[in-house]
Amino acid sequence: MKKIILFIKMVNFKSLFFNFKYLPFKKAIYLPILISKNCLLTKTKGVIIIDAPIKTGMIKIGYAGVGIFDHNRSRSIWQVSGKVIFRGRAEIGHGSKISVNKGGCVEFGANFSISAESKIISNKHIKFGNDVLISWDCLIMDTDFHKILDKKNNIINPDKPIIIGDRVWITCQNLILKGSIIGNDSIIGAKSKLSSDISNKSGLFSGAPIKFISEDAKFKK
Repeated sequence: MKKIILFIKMVNFKSLFFNFKYLPFKKAIYLPILISKNCLLTKTKGVIIIDAPIKTGMIKIGYAGVGIFDHNRSRSIWQVSGKVIFRGRAEIGHGSKISVNKGGCVEFGANFSISAESKIISNKHIKFGNDVLISWDCLIMDTDFHKILDKKNNIINPDKPIIIGDRVWITCQNLILKGSIIGNDSIIGAKSKLSSDISNKSGLFSGAPIKFISEDAKFKK
């Protein structure tokens, strides 16, 4: 009964609008996506694909989080004109921002979660594997936004995809930039900066610039 009451409280106009906006009627009626009342829907364009069995409330946006933030005042943002793919359950905690521009794509693997207050920005392609945890105050983006030109007007800072493997923990206040590739079973230590391929090793990485610390480390969600 408690679960039923909690679900009723979580279903609001934004959740109804969101599901019927993005999903076919036969999927939308199950309300697989729940949107917090504190979530600001600035752009609801593009497409959402749920590549998994449909279950009520399997994707939550703007709920949960950590105790150091004010849940009532913390506002999530959904600004999407591109493609978003969910391959299973996902929890995007309060205050987190998802921005996918036209031509961009974000793939969330099964059992994906953001604790709170992190940002994902895509102009090209960001792919998360299964069982990925993003902590608070992280920024993950596959673009520099502004173009840098050489003397011949050639773009020298093109957008590059980001690929994050399975069972990866990106701890708090990390900066994950375009071209980043993280292998399975890896942990990124707090306040690290990554813009390269480190998938040849698995374990603990940390620093700015990032360095391999130890292979004797594994994340268990």
